[in-house]
Amino acid sequence: MNVTEQELRDLAEQLGRCLIAKDMKLASAESCTGGWLAKVITDIPGSSAWFSGSVVSYSNEAKQSLLGVKADTLQEFGAVSGETVLEMSDGIFLHTEADVAVSVSGIAGPEGGSEDKPVGLVWLSWGKRDKSVFANPFHFDGDREQVRKQSIKQALNCLLDLLVCD
Repeated sequence: MNVTEQELRDLAEQLGRCLIAKDMKLASAESCTGGWLAKVITDIPGSSAWFSGSVVSYSNEAKQSLLGVKADTLQEFGAVSGETVLEMSDGIFLHTEADVAVSVSGIAGPEGGSEDKPVGLVWLSWGKRDKSVFANPFHFDGDREQVRKQSIKQALNCLLDLLVCD
């Protein structure tokens, strides 16, 4: 699936309008997307009205020190897991005033996959502060760039669905 930059921008603009209408702010915790989600958002003029910030925690050490992901979680479940992205979301809520958070960790490739966790596996977590936070795996096809773009698109769509945005 070929995701375009314009498609991502359109979704981010829609999310921004929704967050403004609901007087809410978003924060993100990113791993495999390397801050690309935050870039898509901050490319939109005025996004500071609805985007609090992002933490790029690419290494396990950064996930622990910046977001408070437990060493035991990383050891038992790995960086690409529901447990890890949920803890990443908890961490971004602790470090920001955001009302809504999204976290992403995955294997964008071309190397790094395994039988249990193949290239293209991405875990997303999203939810509202003090309410349910969800985590689901997604499997994306394509090269590294396309896996990352599909991850961003899915994250934006999950947030739009969560907030019941038009």
